[in-house]
Amino acid sequence: MATIGVFDGVHLGHQALIGRAVTLAEERDLPSVVVTFDPHPAEVVRPGSHPAQLTTLRRKAELVEGLGVDVFCVLPFTPELSKLPADEFVHEMLVERLHVSSVVVGENFTFGHRAQGTVQMLATLGQRFGFSTEGAALVTAESAGGLTFSSTYIRACIDAGDVRAAAAALGRPHRLEGIVVRGDGRGHELGFPTANLSVPRFAAVPADGVYACRFTLLNAPDRAPLVAATSVGTNPTFSGRERRVESFVLDVSEDFYGQRVAVDFVERLRGMEKYPSSEALVEQMHLDVADTRALLA
Repeated sequence: MATIGVFDGVHLGHQALIGRAVTLAEERDLPSVVVTFDPHPAEVVRPGSHPAQLTTLRRKAELVEGLGVDVFCVLPFTPELSKLPADEFVHEMLVERLHVSSVVVGENFTFGHRAQGTVQMLATLGQRFGFSTEGAALVTAESAGGLTFSSTYIRACIDAGDVRAAAAALGRPHRLEGIVVRGDGRGHELGFPTANLSVPRFAAVPADGVYACRFTLLNAPDRAPLVAATSVGTNPTFSGRERRVESFVLDVSEDFYGQRVAVDFVERLRGMEKYPSSEALVEQMHLDVADTRALLA
């Protein structure tokens, strides 16, 4: 029993689709398989057009596993695969390699060269090759006027700094993962030492501003998430140019350098501003910490 898609974000719509596949697999006593692609097909078809990435491949695998899936299958998306006609994709990938007996996909699913394959075509090919096909309805949010959950919508929310709306569609806060690297040390000088996150190249980084976040040490899974006020931006008060993600972790005097961490964005506190002096900035940082504590501590 397989379902196919990029599944970037593994948002509520994806979760419903994957959940349907898991349910059908259990009913039919079959293994459930999620088939996805890496890198993102857009980057191969139109180099330079890679969309902002909501989840790393590792995180996607973790989320899919949490939904009860038996097998997480990653197909390398190559130029050759992108040129494979729809019928050959089905025969080579689904029939010859995976031996599927049933496939469930979203009703807007497309596949094959130039996305010429449709759910109807998949159903027709399924009749030829001996597997069943189900096109599942897309999940919508009644609270958002019937808006369909999509990775594109969530990227737009994050790009605008609306991490609360993104979380509502994801079913959890948006997360950035990376290694803590050395910064300028300016935060330490101001009394707010920060963990500077080196994020993956295509990561969906929220709009510049200050956010209330949860900070997780991925190498210490048994340790509870910490609370952090996180700044995203170039630090205009000091005429910075490099865009950074810097987390001040509350109530912990610890150097996180070199550790792999996750930052979950819960709420945007304010936009990024240039202050007339370091003293004015420190005063605002105290307020940011107080707001973060009130929200999350």
